[in-house]
Amino acid sequence: MRRRSLLIAVPAGMVTLAACGDDKDDSSKASDSASPSAPATSAAPAPKIVDGPLPAITAGTKFGEKPTVAKGSGEPSKDLAVRTVIAGSGRTMAENDFVVANYLGQIWATGKSFDNSYDSKKPLLIQLTQGRVIDGWRYGLAGRKAGSRVEMAIPPTWGYGPQGNQDAGIKGTDTLVFVIDVEETFNAKSSAEGKAVAQDNIDLPKIGTNTDGKAPSVTVPKSDAPTKLVSAYVLEGDGAEVKAEQTVLCQFKGVVWDSGKEFESSYKQGQLSQFALPQMQQVVKGLAQGLTGKKVGSRVLVVVPPDLAYGDTPPSGGVIKKGSTLVFSVDILAAM
Repeated sequence: MRRRSLLIAVPAGMVTLAACGDDKDDSSKASDSASPSAPATSAAPAPKIVDGPLPAITAGTKFGEKPTVAKGSGEPSKDLAVRTVIAGSGRTMAENDFVVANYLGQIWATGKSFDNSYDSKKPLLIQLTQGRVIDGWRYGLAGRKAGSRVEMAIPPTWGYGPQGNQDAGIKGTDTLVFVIDVEETFNAKSSAEGKAVAQDNIDLPKIGTNTDGKAPSVTVPKSDAPTKLVSAYVLEGDGAEVKAEQTVLCQFKGVVWDSGKEFESSYKQGQLSQFALPQMQQVVKGLAQGLTGKKVGSRVLVVVPPDLAYGDTPPSGGVIKKGSTLVFSVDILAAM
């Protein structure tokens, strides 16, 4: 079994989908790479950010290449040292954004690497929010642009604190050095931006194609609901196909076919959602099946018949009734 990412302390909340299932989600298992984890409590004051000292990157100097980093020289700063090594031109990151990044982490004093994502070729998907990532990342990446390589030296105060991280061999006095290649960043206003696909089946719902971060319209026809699962592109992206074992970061909106009433929406919640597809198989099986095989960067219409949704046991007190067919519009922003 692969180690859980050290960077993550708390899983970024999986959508409950109409209050179904218990909220003890296991989505942390989706982040399998071995990175640095936030301590259980994280209440340090905001750091002063300085531009050094920082060790030299001696090899792997291009964005996306696994870097080789020299051992720290002398005493590290007591402040958070951050330097943009390669300046990107993407969206500026802010606290609470999600980032997709490759990284290498090592200990200042010894130069020993305790974690990296380059070897597994699986970038980390993580949210820059308190308690979900060490504070050094949260503060050090804010204000930097996607497409950038950022190097930072993080004192214990904004790393693992005086307790360190025994599993990773990090002592409570260790300053940590990271090189981070930020591939993409997403926030609550993100949308899929794929190519529009004709929606010419009059018996299926029509989904809006806006890409302004606002909820798309979902227009359900007056015809009978299909009895089999429907999964179709509304906007077709050019990313990799989603695999059944992955977690997807998404915007979504769900409505009931018969009434057209909305039952849940990331747009209304004002935050992106993560669907761990293996877990979703236990919640709304048809949604997991409908997203599997679709390309990252796409907006997908998924129509889920009752036998692949809640069937005769809908969540209590909501608009989903016994035998309801569910209609989803899902923007697949990233998959890990």
